[in-house]
Amino acid sequence: MDLELRQLRCLVAIVDEGTFTDAAAMLGVSQAAVSRTLASLERALGVRLLRRTSRAVTPTGTGLRVVAHARRLLAEADDLVRDATSGHTHLRIGYAWSALGRHTLPFQRRWSRTHPETDLHLVRVNSATAGLGEGACELAVVRRPLDDRRFESAIVGLERRLCAMASDDPLARRRSVRLADLAGRTLLVDRRTGTTTADLWPPDSRPATEDTHDVDDWLTVIATGRSVGMTAESTANQYPRPGVVYRPVRDGEPIAVRLAWWKDDPHPATQPVLELLTALYREA
Repeated sequence: MDLELRQLRCLVAIVDEGTFTDAAAMLGVSQAAVSRTLASLERALGVRLLRRTSRAVTPTGTGLRVVAHARRLLAEADDLVRDATSGHTHLRIGYAWSALGRHTLPFQRRWSRTHPETDLHLVRVNSATAGLGEGACELAVVRRPLDDRRFESAIVGLERRLCAMASDDPLARRRSVRLADLAGRTLLVDRRTGTTTADLWPPDSRPATEDTHDVDDWLTVIATGRSVGMTAESTANQYPRPGVVYRPVRDGEPIAVRLAWWKDDPHPATQPVLELLTALYREA
């Protein structure tokens, strides 16, 4: 079945204008063309969409549902056209758990000041590509390498590795911890997007692990004292939580922060974003 946007526009115009004559005037076509277009849509769907009398045109029950879907499809088509022809005036940057930590607000403010022609939106998508592979963003902030050859990435900075624990945990009294201090604990990890695995420890002293899939759930469980977590410094900046404290892991390797993009279709703002993020992390 092949549906055309012009058929959906015709149906919506008839419903909105109330008559075939007014719909034809709004669309800039003849009344006969409106009738033919509607008839072709009804044939394609195999259902009657409108009730026509000498006084009014009203949707059938099925017609009401089709009109609602048509409005959404037409709006999405209009968005697609604007996005493709606007000269990239919108930029979405995805992230999985935390965006840029304490650099998030300075980045947004500097971007709006230096690139007012490009609207910036940060979106949280808890996937391995932080929304890049799903089409939810044009650039993504990730904290582990992407093996997918469709993407390019570059390191913009490094962040300390922190341990998250309940505020009444005995380790919370320390100013920092070591990996060995966590060997007998249960570590809460996100295998899809997280930066921590049991491989950080020697094979004979690895902590037990439990899975989580969301930063809010991660924090909620850690606050109970049942588990501890390990994360990038940005998480502590973006998600302060009563009942949870963060302590530096002295012998934990820093975590690389990467900006990723589509290799064959980079957004024009990729290089300016790279330069700004790199500058912010260097200023730290």
